[in-house]
Amino acid sequence: MASESSDSNMDREMILADFQACTGIDNIAEAITLLELNNWDLVAAINGVIPQENGILQSSFSSEASQASMYGPPSQSEAADAAAGGAAPPASSSSSSSSPPSSSTSAFCPFNSSTSSSRHIVERQPRMLNFRVEYRQRTVELVLEEGSAVGEIKQILETELGVPVSKMQLKGWKSGDVSDSTVMRSLHLPKNNSLYVLTPDIAPTASTSKNSALQDSLNQNFLLVISHREAQRDYSLNFPGSRTIQEVKRNISDLTNIPVRHQQWEGWPASASDDSMTLAASGISYPCHHLSVCRRSSTANAQEPTEECADVHMISDSEGDDFEDASEFGVDDSEMFGMGSSTCRKSPMMPENSENEADALLHFTAEFSSRYGETHPMFFIGTLEAASQEAFYGKARDRKLLAIYLHNDDSVLSNVFCSQMMCADSIVSYLSQNFITWAWDVTKEANKARLLTMCTRHFGSVVTQTIRTYKTDQFPLLLIVMGKRTSNEVLNVIQGNTTVDELMMRLMGAMEIFTAQQQEDIKDEDEREARETVKREQDEAYRLSLEADRKKREAQEKEEAEQVRLEQMRKEQEEEKEAIRLSLEQALPPEPAEEAGEQISKLRIRTPSGEFLERRFLGSCKLQVLFDFVASKGYPFEGFKLLTTFPRRNITQLDPESNLLEAKLFPQETLFLEAKE
Repeated sequence: MASESSDSNMDREMILADFQACTGIDNIAEAITLLELNNWDLVAAINGVIPQENGILQSSFSSEASQASMYGPPSQSEAADAAAGGAAPPASSSSSSSSPPSSSTSAFCPFNSSTSSSRHIVERQPRMLNFRVEYRQRTVELVLEEGSAVGEIKQILETELGVPVSKMQLKGWKSGDVSDSTVMRSLHLPKNNSLYVLTPDIAPTASTSKNSALQDSLNQNFLLVISHREAQRDYSLNFPGSRTIQEVKRNISDLTNIPVRHQQWEGWPASASDDSMTLAASGISYPCHHLSVCRRSSTANAQEPTEECADVHMISDSEGDDFEDASEFGVDDSEMFGMGSSTCRKSPMMPENSENEADALLHFTAEFSSRYGETHPMFFIGTLEAASQEAFYGKARDRKLLAIYLHNDDSVLSNVFCSQMMCADSIVSYLSQNFITWAWDVTKEANKARLLTMCTRHFGSVVTQTIRTYKTDQFPLLLIVMGKRTSNEVLNVIQGNTTVDELMMRLMGAMEIFTAQQQEDIKDEDEREARETVKREQDEAYRLSLEADRKKREAQEKEEAEQVRLEQMRKEQEEEKEAIRLSLEQALPPEPAEEAGEQISKLRIRTPSGEFLERRFLGSCKLQVLFDFVASKGYPFEGFKLLTTFPRRNITQLDPESNLLEAKLFPQETLFLEAKE
C-alpha cells in the first residue's frame, strides 16, 4: 500500500511539472487546483487553460503527422529550424500574403522522456499580436508573434516606410518607451495595439519611398502649365515632386480666387484620384504637364455670397523658388496672393464683441470645421474659467493639461498649422486623450484685448505680457498650461512654424512633466483622503459615543422621574389610606366594658404578620363594625378576608348588616386575616 501511494504521488508530481511547463503557470497552488478540477487529467486541464485559438492538444503522434501533411511537407529550412528547436517565424505585415503555419512554428511541451506512449503531446500555436502603426499620412498594419522583439517591428517599418531604424522613434507603448531588444511578451500587450512613428530628424516634405525610382521623382521639379480658362491666362509654375495635389490646388486658389472646392480641373491623369498624392506618384508627365482650371458652374455656387473665399495658402521663403517670376505672366504680388481682390474675404473665425463666450466658441468650431474638415481637436465650449475648472480642479486622477489654441487669420502660418498640425490624426488623438483644448481668435483687436483680460485674471500678468510679445506672423500659438496648487503655470508656448513631429515631441514633453506632478498630487490626495477618512471615523465614533451617553442620561432621568412619580403616588395612596383608616377609626363605636350588662363578644384577630388584634364588641354590633375595625388597623375590606379557625368560614362573605350573634361570633372567637388572591 505504501508503494502504491508513493507511485501515485510521483505520477502527480510529473503531471504537475508537465502542466506548469505547458501552461506557464508558476503558482503551484493554482496549478494543483486546476488539475484537481479535471481529476488530474492533463489534457483536459490544459484544454481548460489554453484557448482553442492559441493551443491545440493532440492525444497521439498520428494527429501531429496528419496536421503536418495538411500543409504539405516542410522545406529543408523548416526542417532545419524544427531540428534546432523551432525558430520563431518571421513577422508579416498586412501587405504580405498569409501562409499556413509550418511545423517549425509550433512550441512543444517538455514532457518527461520516461513517460509511457499513452502520454499526450501538446502543441501550442504562438500568440499573434496585431499592430496598427501610423506615420504622418500613412498607416501600416503588422502581425507578429508575442515572442518577437520590438526591433523586428522597426525593421519591417523600415521596409514599408523607407525610414531608417536609427532615425525612427516608435511611440504609443502603454508602459512608456521600450528598447529594441525588449521582447513583447514581457510587455503583456493586448491582441490589438496602436502605435505611431516619430522622425524628428526628417523634415515633413522629405518623403521616403520603397524604391529609388520614386525617390528620384520626389526630388525632381515638375513644370505645370495651368490655363485659367475664364481669365484666359496661363501660369507656368515649378513644383517639386514631393508637393501634393492638394497644395497645388491651394496655390491656384491664391492666384485665381477660386476656392478649392469650386475648382473644376482637366488634364489630371486617372491615377491622380486622391488629392493627398504627391506629384511624383500622381502619374503626370515629366518634365512638363498641361492642365486647365475654371470655376465649377452650378446653381448653388451662383447663389453663394461673394465674400466667401477659399483659405489663402501663402508660400514660405523656402518655397519661393517654386514659382517663376510672376511678372513673366503679368501677375503682381498682391494679385498673386489674393490680396488685391475685394471678393476674397474670409468669414471670421469668431465674431467681434460677442457677448457670450460659449456662442463665440461654437461659431469658432463651426468655422474651423468648414475650413479644415471635421477631423480636428474637440474644442471646449465655455469660458476660459470653466475650461480651467474642468482641467485643473477635479480629482487628481482626472486632471488634464489645458491647451489654449490662439488663432490669427492675418498670419501666413495659420492655414498650414491648422490643416497639417491641428488636423493630423496623431495630434487630434493625443490632444483628445490628454488635454482640454480651448480656442480663441485674436484676429480682431477687440477679441485679442478680451483674451488678454481673461489671461491676466486666470494666469497673471506674465502670461499676458508673453502673448503681447508675439508678432502676428508668429501666430498661431498653442499654450500648454498646467494647474498647480497655488497658481497655474504655462509649460510651453508652441508657435506656428513647427512640424507634426516637433509638435508631438513638445506635447509629450509637457505630458511627462504633468504626469510627474500628477503622481505627487495623487499621492498627496490619497494621504489627505486617508486622514480625512480617519477623522470622519473618529468624529462618527465620538458622535455615536455622545449619542449613547445622551440616551443613557435620558433613560436615567426618565427612570428617576418615574421613581419620583411612583413614590409620589405611593405617598398619596398611603396618605389616602391613612385618612380612610383614621376616619374609620374615629367612626367606630367605643369598646364596651367587660362589666357591661349587655352581651359582649370578645374577638381575637391574627394578622398576616403574626400579631393579634383584640377587642370587645356588643353582640348586637353589625359585622360592618368589625370590618371597619380591621380596616382601621390597615387591613381594608377590599384586600383582606376574615376567616374563622374551625369550622373554617369566610366572614367577609356574610351580610355586613348582620350582627355578631347571628354570625355566631359570641361570646368569643379567634379569627385570622388572609390577603385576597
